[in-house]
Amino acid sequence: MSEHRKRIAASALAIWLLLVIFFMILARNLNLEIFFVLWLIGLLVIVELTGTAFVRPAYLRYLKYLVAAGVIVFSAIVAQKVMEILGS
Repeated sequence: MSEHRKRIAASALAIWLLLVIFFMILARNLNLEIFFVLWLIGLLVIVELTGTAFVRPAYLRYLKYLVAAGVIVFSAIVAQKVMEILGS
């Protein structure tokens, strides 16, 4: 069952990222920061939906580390944007 859940989660994240890329190309706005934020949102949703109530698989623990690193990078992006706004 766990292997099946991992495949579904990876497929869902891949489909989400393909949709994001499709709409970014359609809007002619390829922005790496927006892509990263939308990737992080998709990853957070996938991690929450694949989590179980009583058992924590090893892959979920490693995903939590990836989410923590993503939140740190997101905080850096937000701080940079705030400094740009305050500087102008």
